[in-house]
Amino acid sequence: MISIILADDHQIVREALRLLLETQPDLHVIADTGDGLEALQLTERHQPDLLIVDMRMPGLSGLEVARRAKRISPNTKVIVLSMHDAESYVVESLQAGVAGYVLKQSSSQELLFAIQQALAGNLFLSPSLNELAIHTYMQRTQDARAFDPLDALTYREREVFQLAAEGLSNPQIAERLTLSVRTVEMHRSNFMKKLGLKSQTDVVKYAVKQGMVE
Repeated sequence: MISIILADDHQIVREALRLLLETQPDLHVIADTGDGLEALQLTERHQPDLLIVDMRMPGLSGLEVARRAKRISPNTKVIVLSMHDAESYVVESLQAGVAGYVLKQSSSQELLFAIQQALAGNLFLSPSLNELAIHTYMQRTQDARAFDPLDALTYREREVFQLAAEGLSNPQIAERLTLSVRTVEMHRSNFMKKLGLKSQTDVVKYAVKQGMVE
């Protein structure tokens, strides 16, 4: 039985995906969530065969979840669901080590085929993405890639940055991450300096540009 965790911030999408997947005799959804941080916690706890994650989620972006999932659960295959067919999203997902990138406008059969390919150790991209995404990915080496300031952030700084961009105050972030307010303030100060940001407005604009929040 293939164990699956679903992560999408729209409950109706999760319910629809669960119904679809559990029509297949060898697939079993063991947990679902609408929050990126919880998706990572569930992945670490259950070590599923497959994680299906939305590109944009509160708590942590789907892309960040995918990056970390490969460390905490190396055998888990990750498929990203996304509304975005932009080159940058696809390439970043591939660089994060995902096994599949499926557009949300795809058919249910396409998603099931993506799951089959991912579990077989193959890369799957929605057909409209293949030529552009693979060519771009193969051309962009790690050395040639422009430095991304986000790469300079620690995991905790990324978490605080994401929650701050979602509009949470320092006390709210502290409660969410089980940290002291002072620690959150320190992480906020650090990421502001590293990213060259001066205000909360700058934080939101940067996060929107990175596709981390709407």
